[in-house]
Amino acid sequence: MRSFFIIVSLAFSGVSAFAPPGPAARSNFQTSSALEMSNGGVVITGSAGGVGFAYAGEFMDRGYDVVICDVKDCASAAAALESRHPNGKVFHTKCDVSDADSCAKLGKFAKENLGTINYWINNAGINGGRRDLRDVPVEQVELVVKVNLLGTLYCTKVAMDIMGEQAGVTGHIFNTVGSGVKGGGTPGYACYGATKRGLPQLTATLVKELDEGVQGYEKKKTAGTVQVHSMSPGMVFTKLLLDNSTPELRKFPFGVLAAQPEEVAADLVPKILATTQNGGSVEFLTTDRILTKFFQRFVLQQKSEYIDDDGNVIKTPGAQYDELGVRQLY
Repeated sequence: MRSFFIIVSLAFSGVSAFAPPGPAARSNFQTSSALEMSNGGVVITGSAGGVGFAYAGEFMDRGYDVVICDVKDCASAAAALESRHPNGKVFHTKCDVSDADSCAKLGKFAKENLGTINYWINNAGINGGRRDLRDVPVEQVELVVKVNLLGTLYCTKVAMDIMGEQAGVTGHIFNTVGSGVKGGGTPGYACYGATKRGLPQLTATLVKELDEGVQGYEKKKTAGTVQVHSMSPGMVFTKLLLDNSTPELRKFPFGVLAAQPEEVAADLVPKILATTQNGGSVEFLTTDRILTKFFQRFVLQQKSEYIDDDGNVIKTPGAQYDELGVRQLY
């Protein structure tokens, strides 16, 4: 029973879905200029797949131009977005968010192609695998910290510098939180949970710095307004969630609480666009949604659309899946 309550606690925190990041480059889709009627520009890290890719499509449907980036080449992702979401432009590059120079290059690339950056989504991250910390190589520990924590710090600093120069524009930075964010234990994900635990503190600190300044120093004045927020996509059927998972985990909590990337993006992007107060927070797995899912599963006895009774991923006819059971988005 104790395990049940631990899992429910983690569900309220959210288990984020990401793709790893890497160095900067250009390709065919980077030559188009932003639409004159564009609603603005959006940068999404870790967006070659998963929920980051789905966020991009939702923003483009609303007339935003988007920069996607990842550790791997994003040309195929950009092609898919361009064909499916003609209301916005897409530009792509590589970026290793664990490297400060690469993040700086991403900022320069985004500014050159978007002109104005209205939203910067720090979505990139890795979990390092579900293992006892004693079994995790030191190199993997370092990588998780560099990508999840340093990467968010690097990108946030780059975004704040750019947005501060955008006269008359309010720029919004969203930091993605995940399991461990509320301090509960995350067995198997010590590195991931520890890095995610630090992000609410970072966000809260930046909110105070932006609103009040730093005691003993003159408050910085900028031409543009910068706001920093938190977002939680919850449990999303991606590699991050399913990697090293067991049938038991897939049956519960994944089969009850996890959602597809498109569903999460369709819910969160409107919430992101509606956020106007510095330090705002948006989440997919709200208390109402969790209680509704529990009621449907345990009271109404409704079965999962995505996980069968044996803990296997239910594959949609015609869709492509990898060896983990992750559905390919393009």
